Amino acid sequence: MLRSILAVIAGSVVWMVTALGTDAILMSLWPQAYSAGGRVESVPLLLFTMFYAVLFGVLAGYVTAVIARRAEVKHALALGILQLLMGIVATINFWDTAPAWYHLIFLALVTPSNLLGGWLRANRRRKLGAGAVAAH
Repeated sequence: MLRSILAVIAGSVVWMVTALGTDAILMSLWPQAYSAGGRVESVPLLLFTMFYAVLFGVLAGYVTAVIARRAEVKHALALGILQLLMGIVATINFWDTAPAWYHLIFLALVTPSNLLGGWLRANRRRKLGAGAVAAH
């Protein structure tokens, strides 16, 4: 049980450090893309932000599954639900920082990206396990 909780927390931390860290880097490199209140209107920047948020979501799901060592997809789903809840809170608090379409698509993709990471890990583990059995 403790391993499961730690796996989900670790996945969440991975996403926060990578995605929010990348946000901070982009804001420092291209401050002109952000209004005084932090609002972004640039569609290419918003799409890039969504791309790396999904990519880091997959990574977070994968890390969660690696740490969990079992029921990888279920653990990634738990992470996805947690991240969706945190995403809803963040969306409410930062609604004015991006167009509505961005927030809604982000919320729609957060859990599936975590699930994909868990599925990739589970699939890799199955393939590695099958290879080990075939080698003997």
